[in-house]
Amino acid sequence: MKKIIFALIALAALVVALVVPSGQTNADFLRIHIRADSNSAADQNVKYAVKTAVVDYLTPYLADIHSKEDAMKAVKARLSGIEEVADEVLAANGFAYKSTAKLTAEQFPDRTYGDVTLAEGVYDALIIELGSGKGDNWWCVVYPPLCFVGGENNGSDKIIYKSKLAEIIRQWRAAHSN
Repeated sequence: MKKIIFALIALAALVVALVVPSGQTNADFLRIHIRADSNSAADQNVKYAVKTAVVDYLTPYLADIHSKEDAMKAVKARLSGIEEVADEVLAANGFAYKSTAKLTAEQFPDRTYGDVTLAEGVYDALIIELGSGKGDNWWCVVYPPLCFVGGENNGSDKIIYKSKLAEIIRQWRAAHSN
C-alpha cells in the first residue's frame, strides 16, 4: 500500500510539480509583459522586435540592481524612454499605433519561463501595450532577472529553485521509510 501511495504522489509530482523559488513570494518579482495589438502575424512579429529593443534599452540600467525596489525605481524613471524605444520600432516597421508603458500590479495565471514557474497571483509588472494591447503577450521577469543581464550580475544565480511537491514527497518518504 505504501508503494501505491508513493507512486501516486510521484505521478502527481510529475504532472503538477510547481517550481517555487525557495523563500520567495509573488512580492519578490517584477514581471514584464509586452502585449501585441492583435494576434496577426505582423503584430506578433513586431512585438518581438519591441521586446528585443526594450530589453537592450533597459539592460544597462538593471545590470547592477540588487533589489526589486531598485528595479522598480529604475524602470519607473524610464517609462517614457521605454515608450520612445517601442514607438521607434513600431514606426520603423510601418505601424501607425503607439505604445504605452506602465508599472502596475496585476493578476496573472501560472506562467513558466524555462525551468521556472511563477504561480498564479498578483505581481508587480511593467506592462507595455502595443496599440490596443489585445493580442498575445511576451513575458519575462525583470527582477530577479530571467531575461535581463543573464542573472549572474546581481546575485540571482544564488536563488535555489525547488519543487514544493517534491519536498513533501521527500518528507513523507523520510517519515515512512522504516
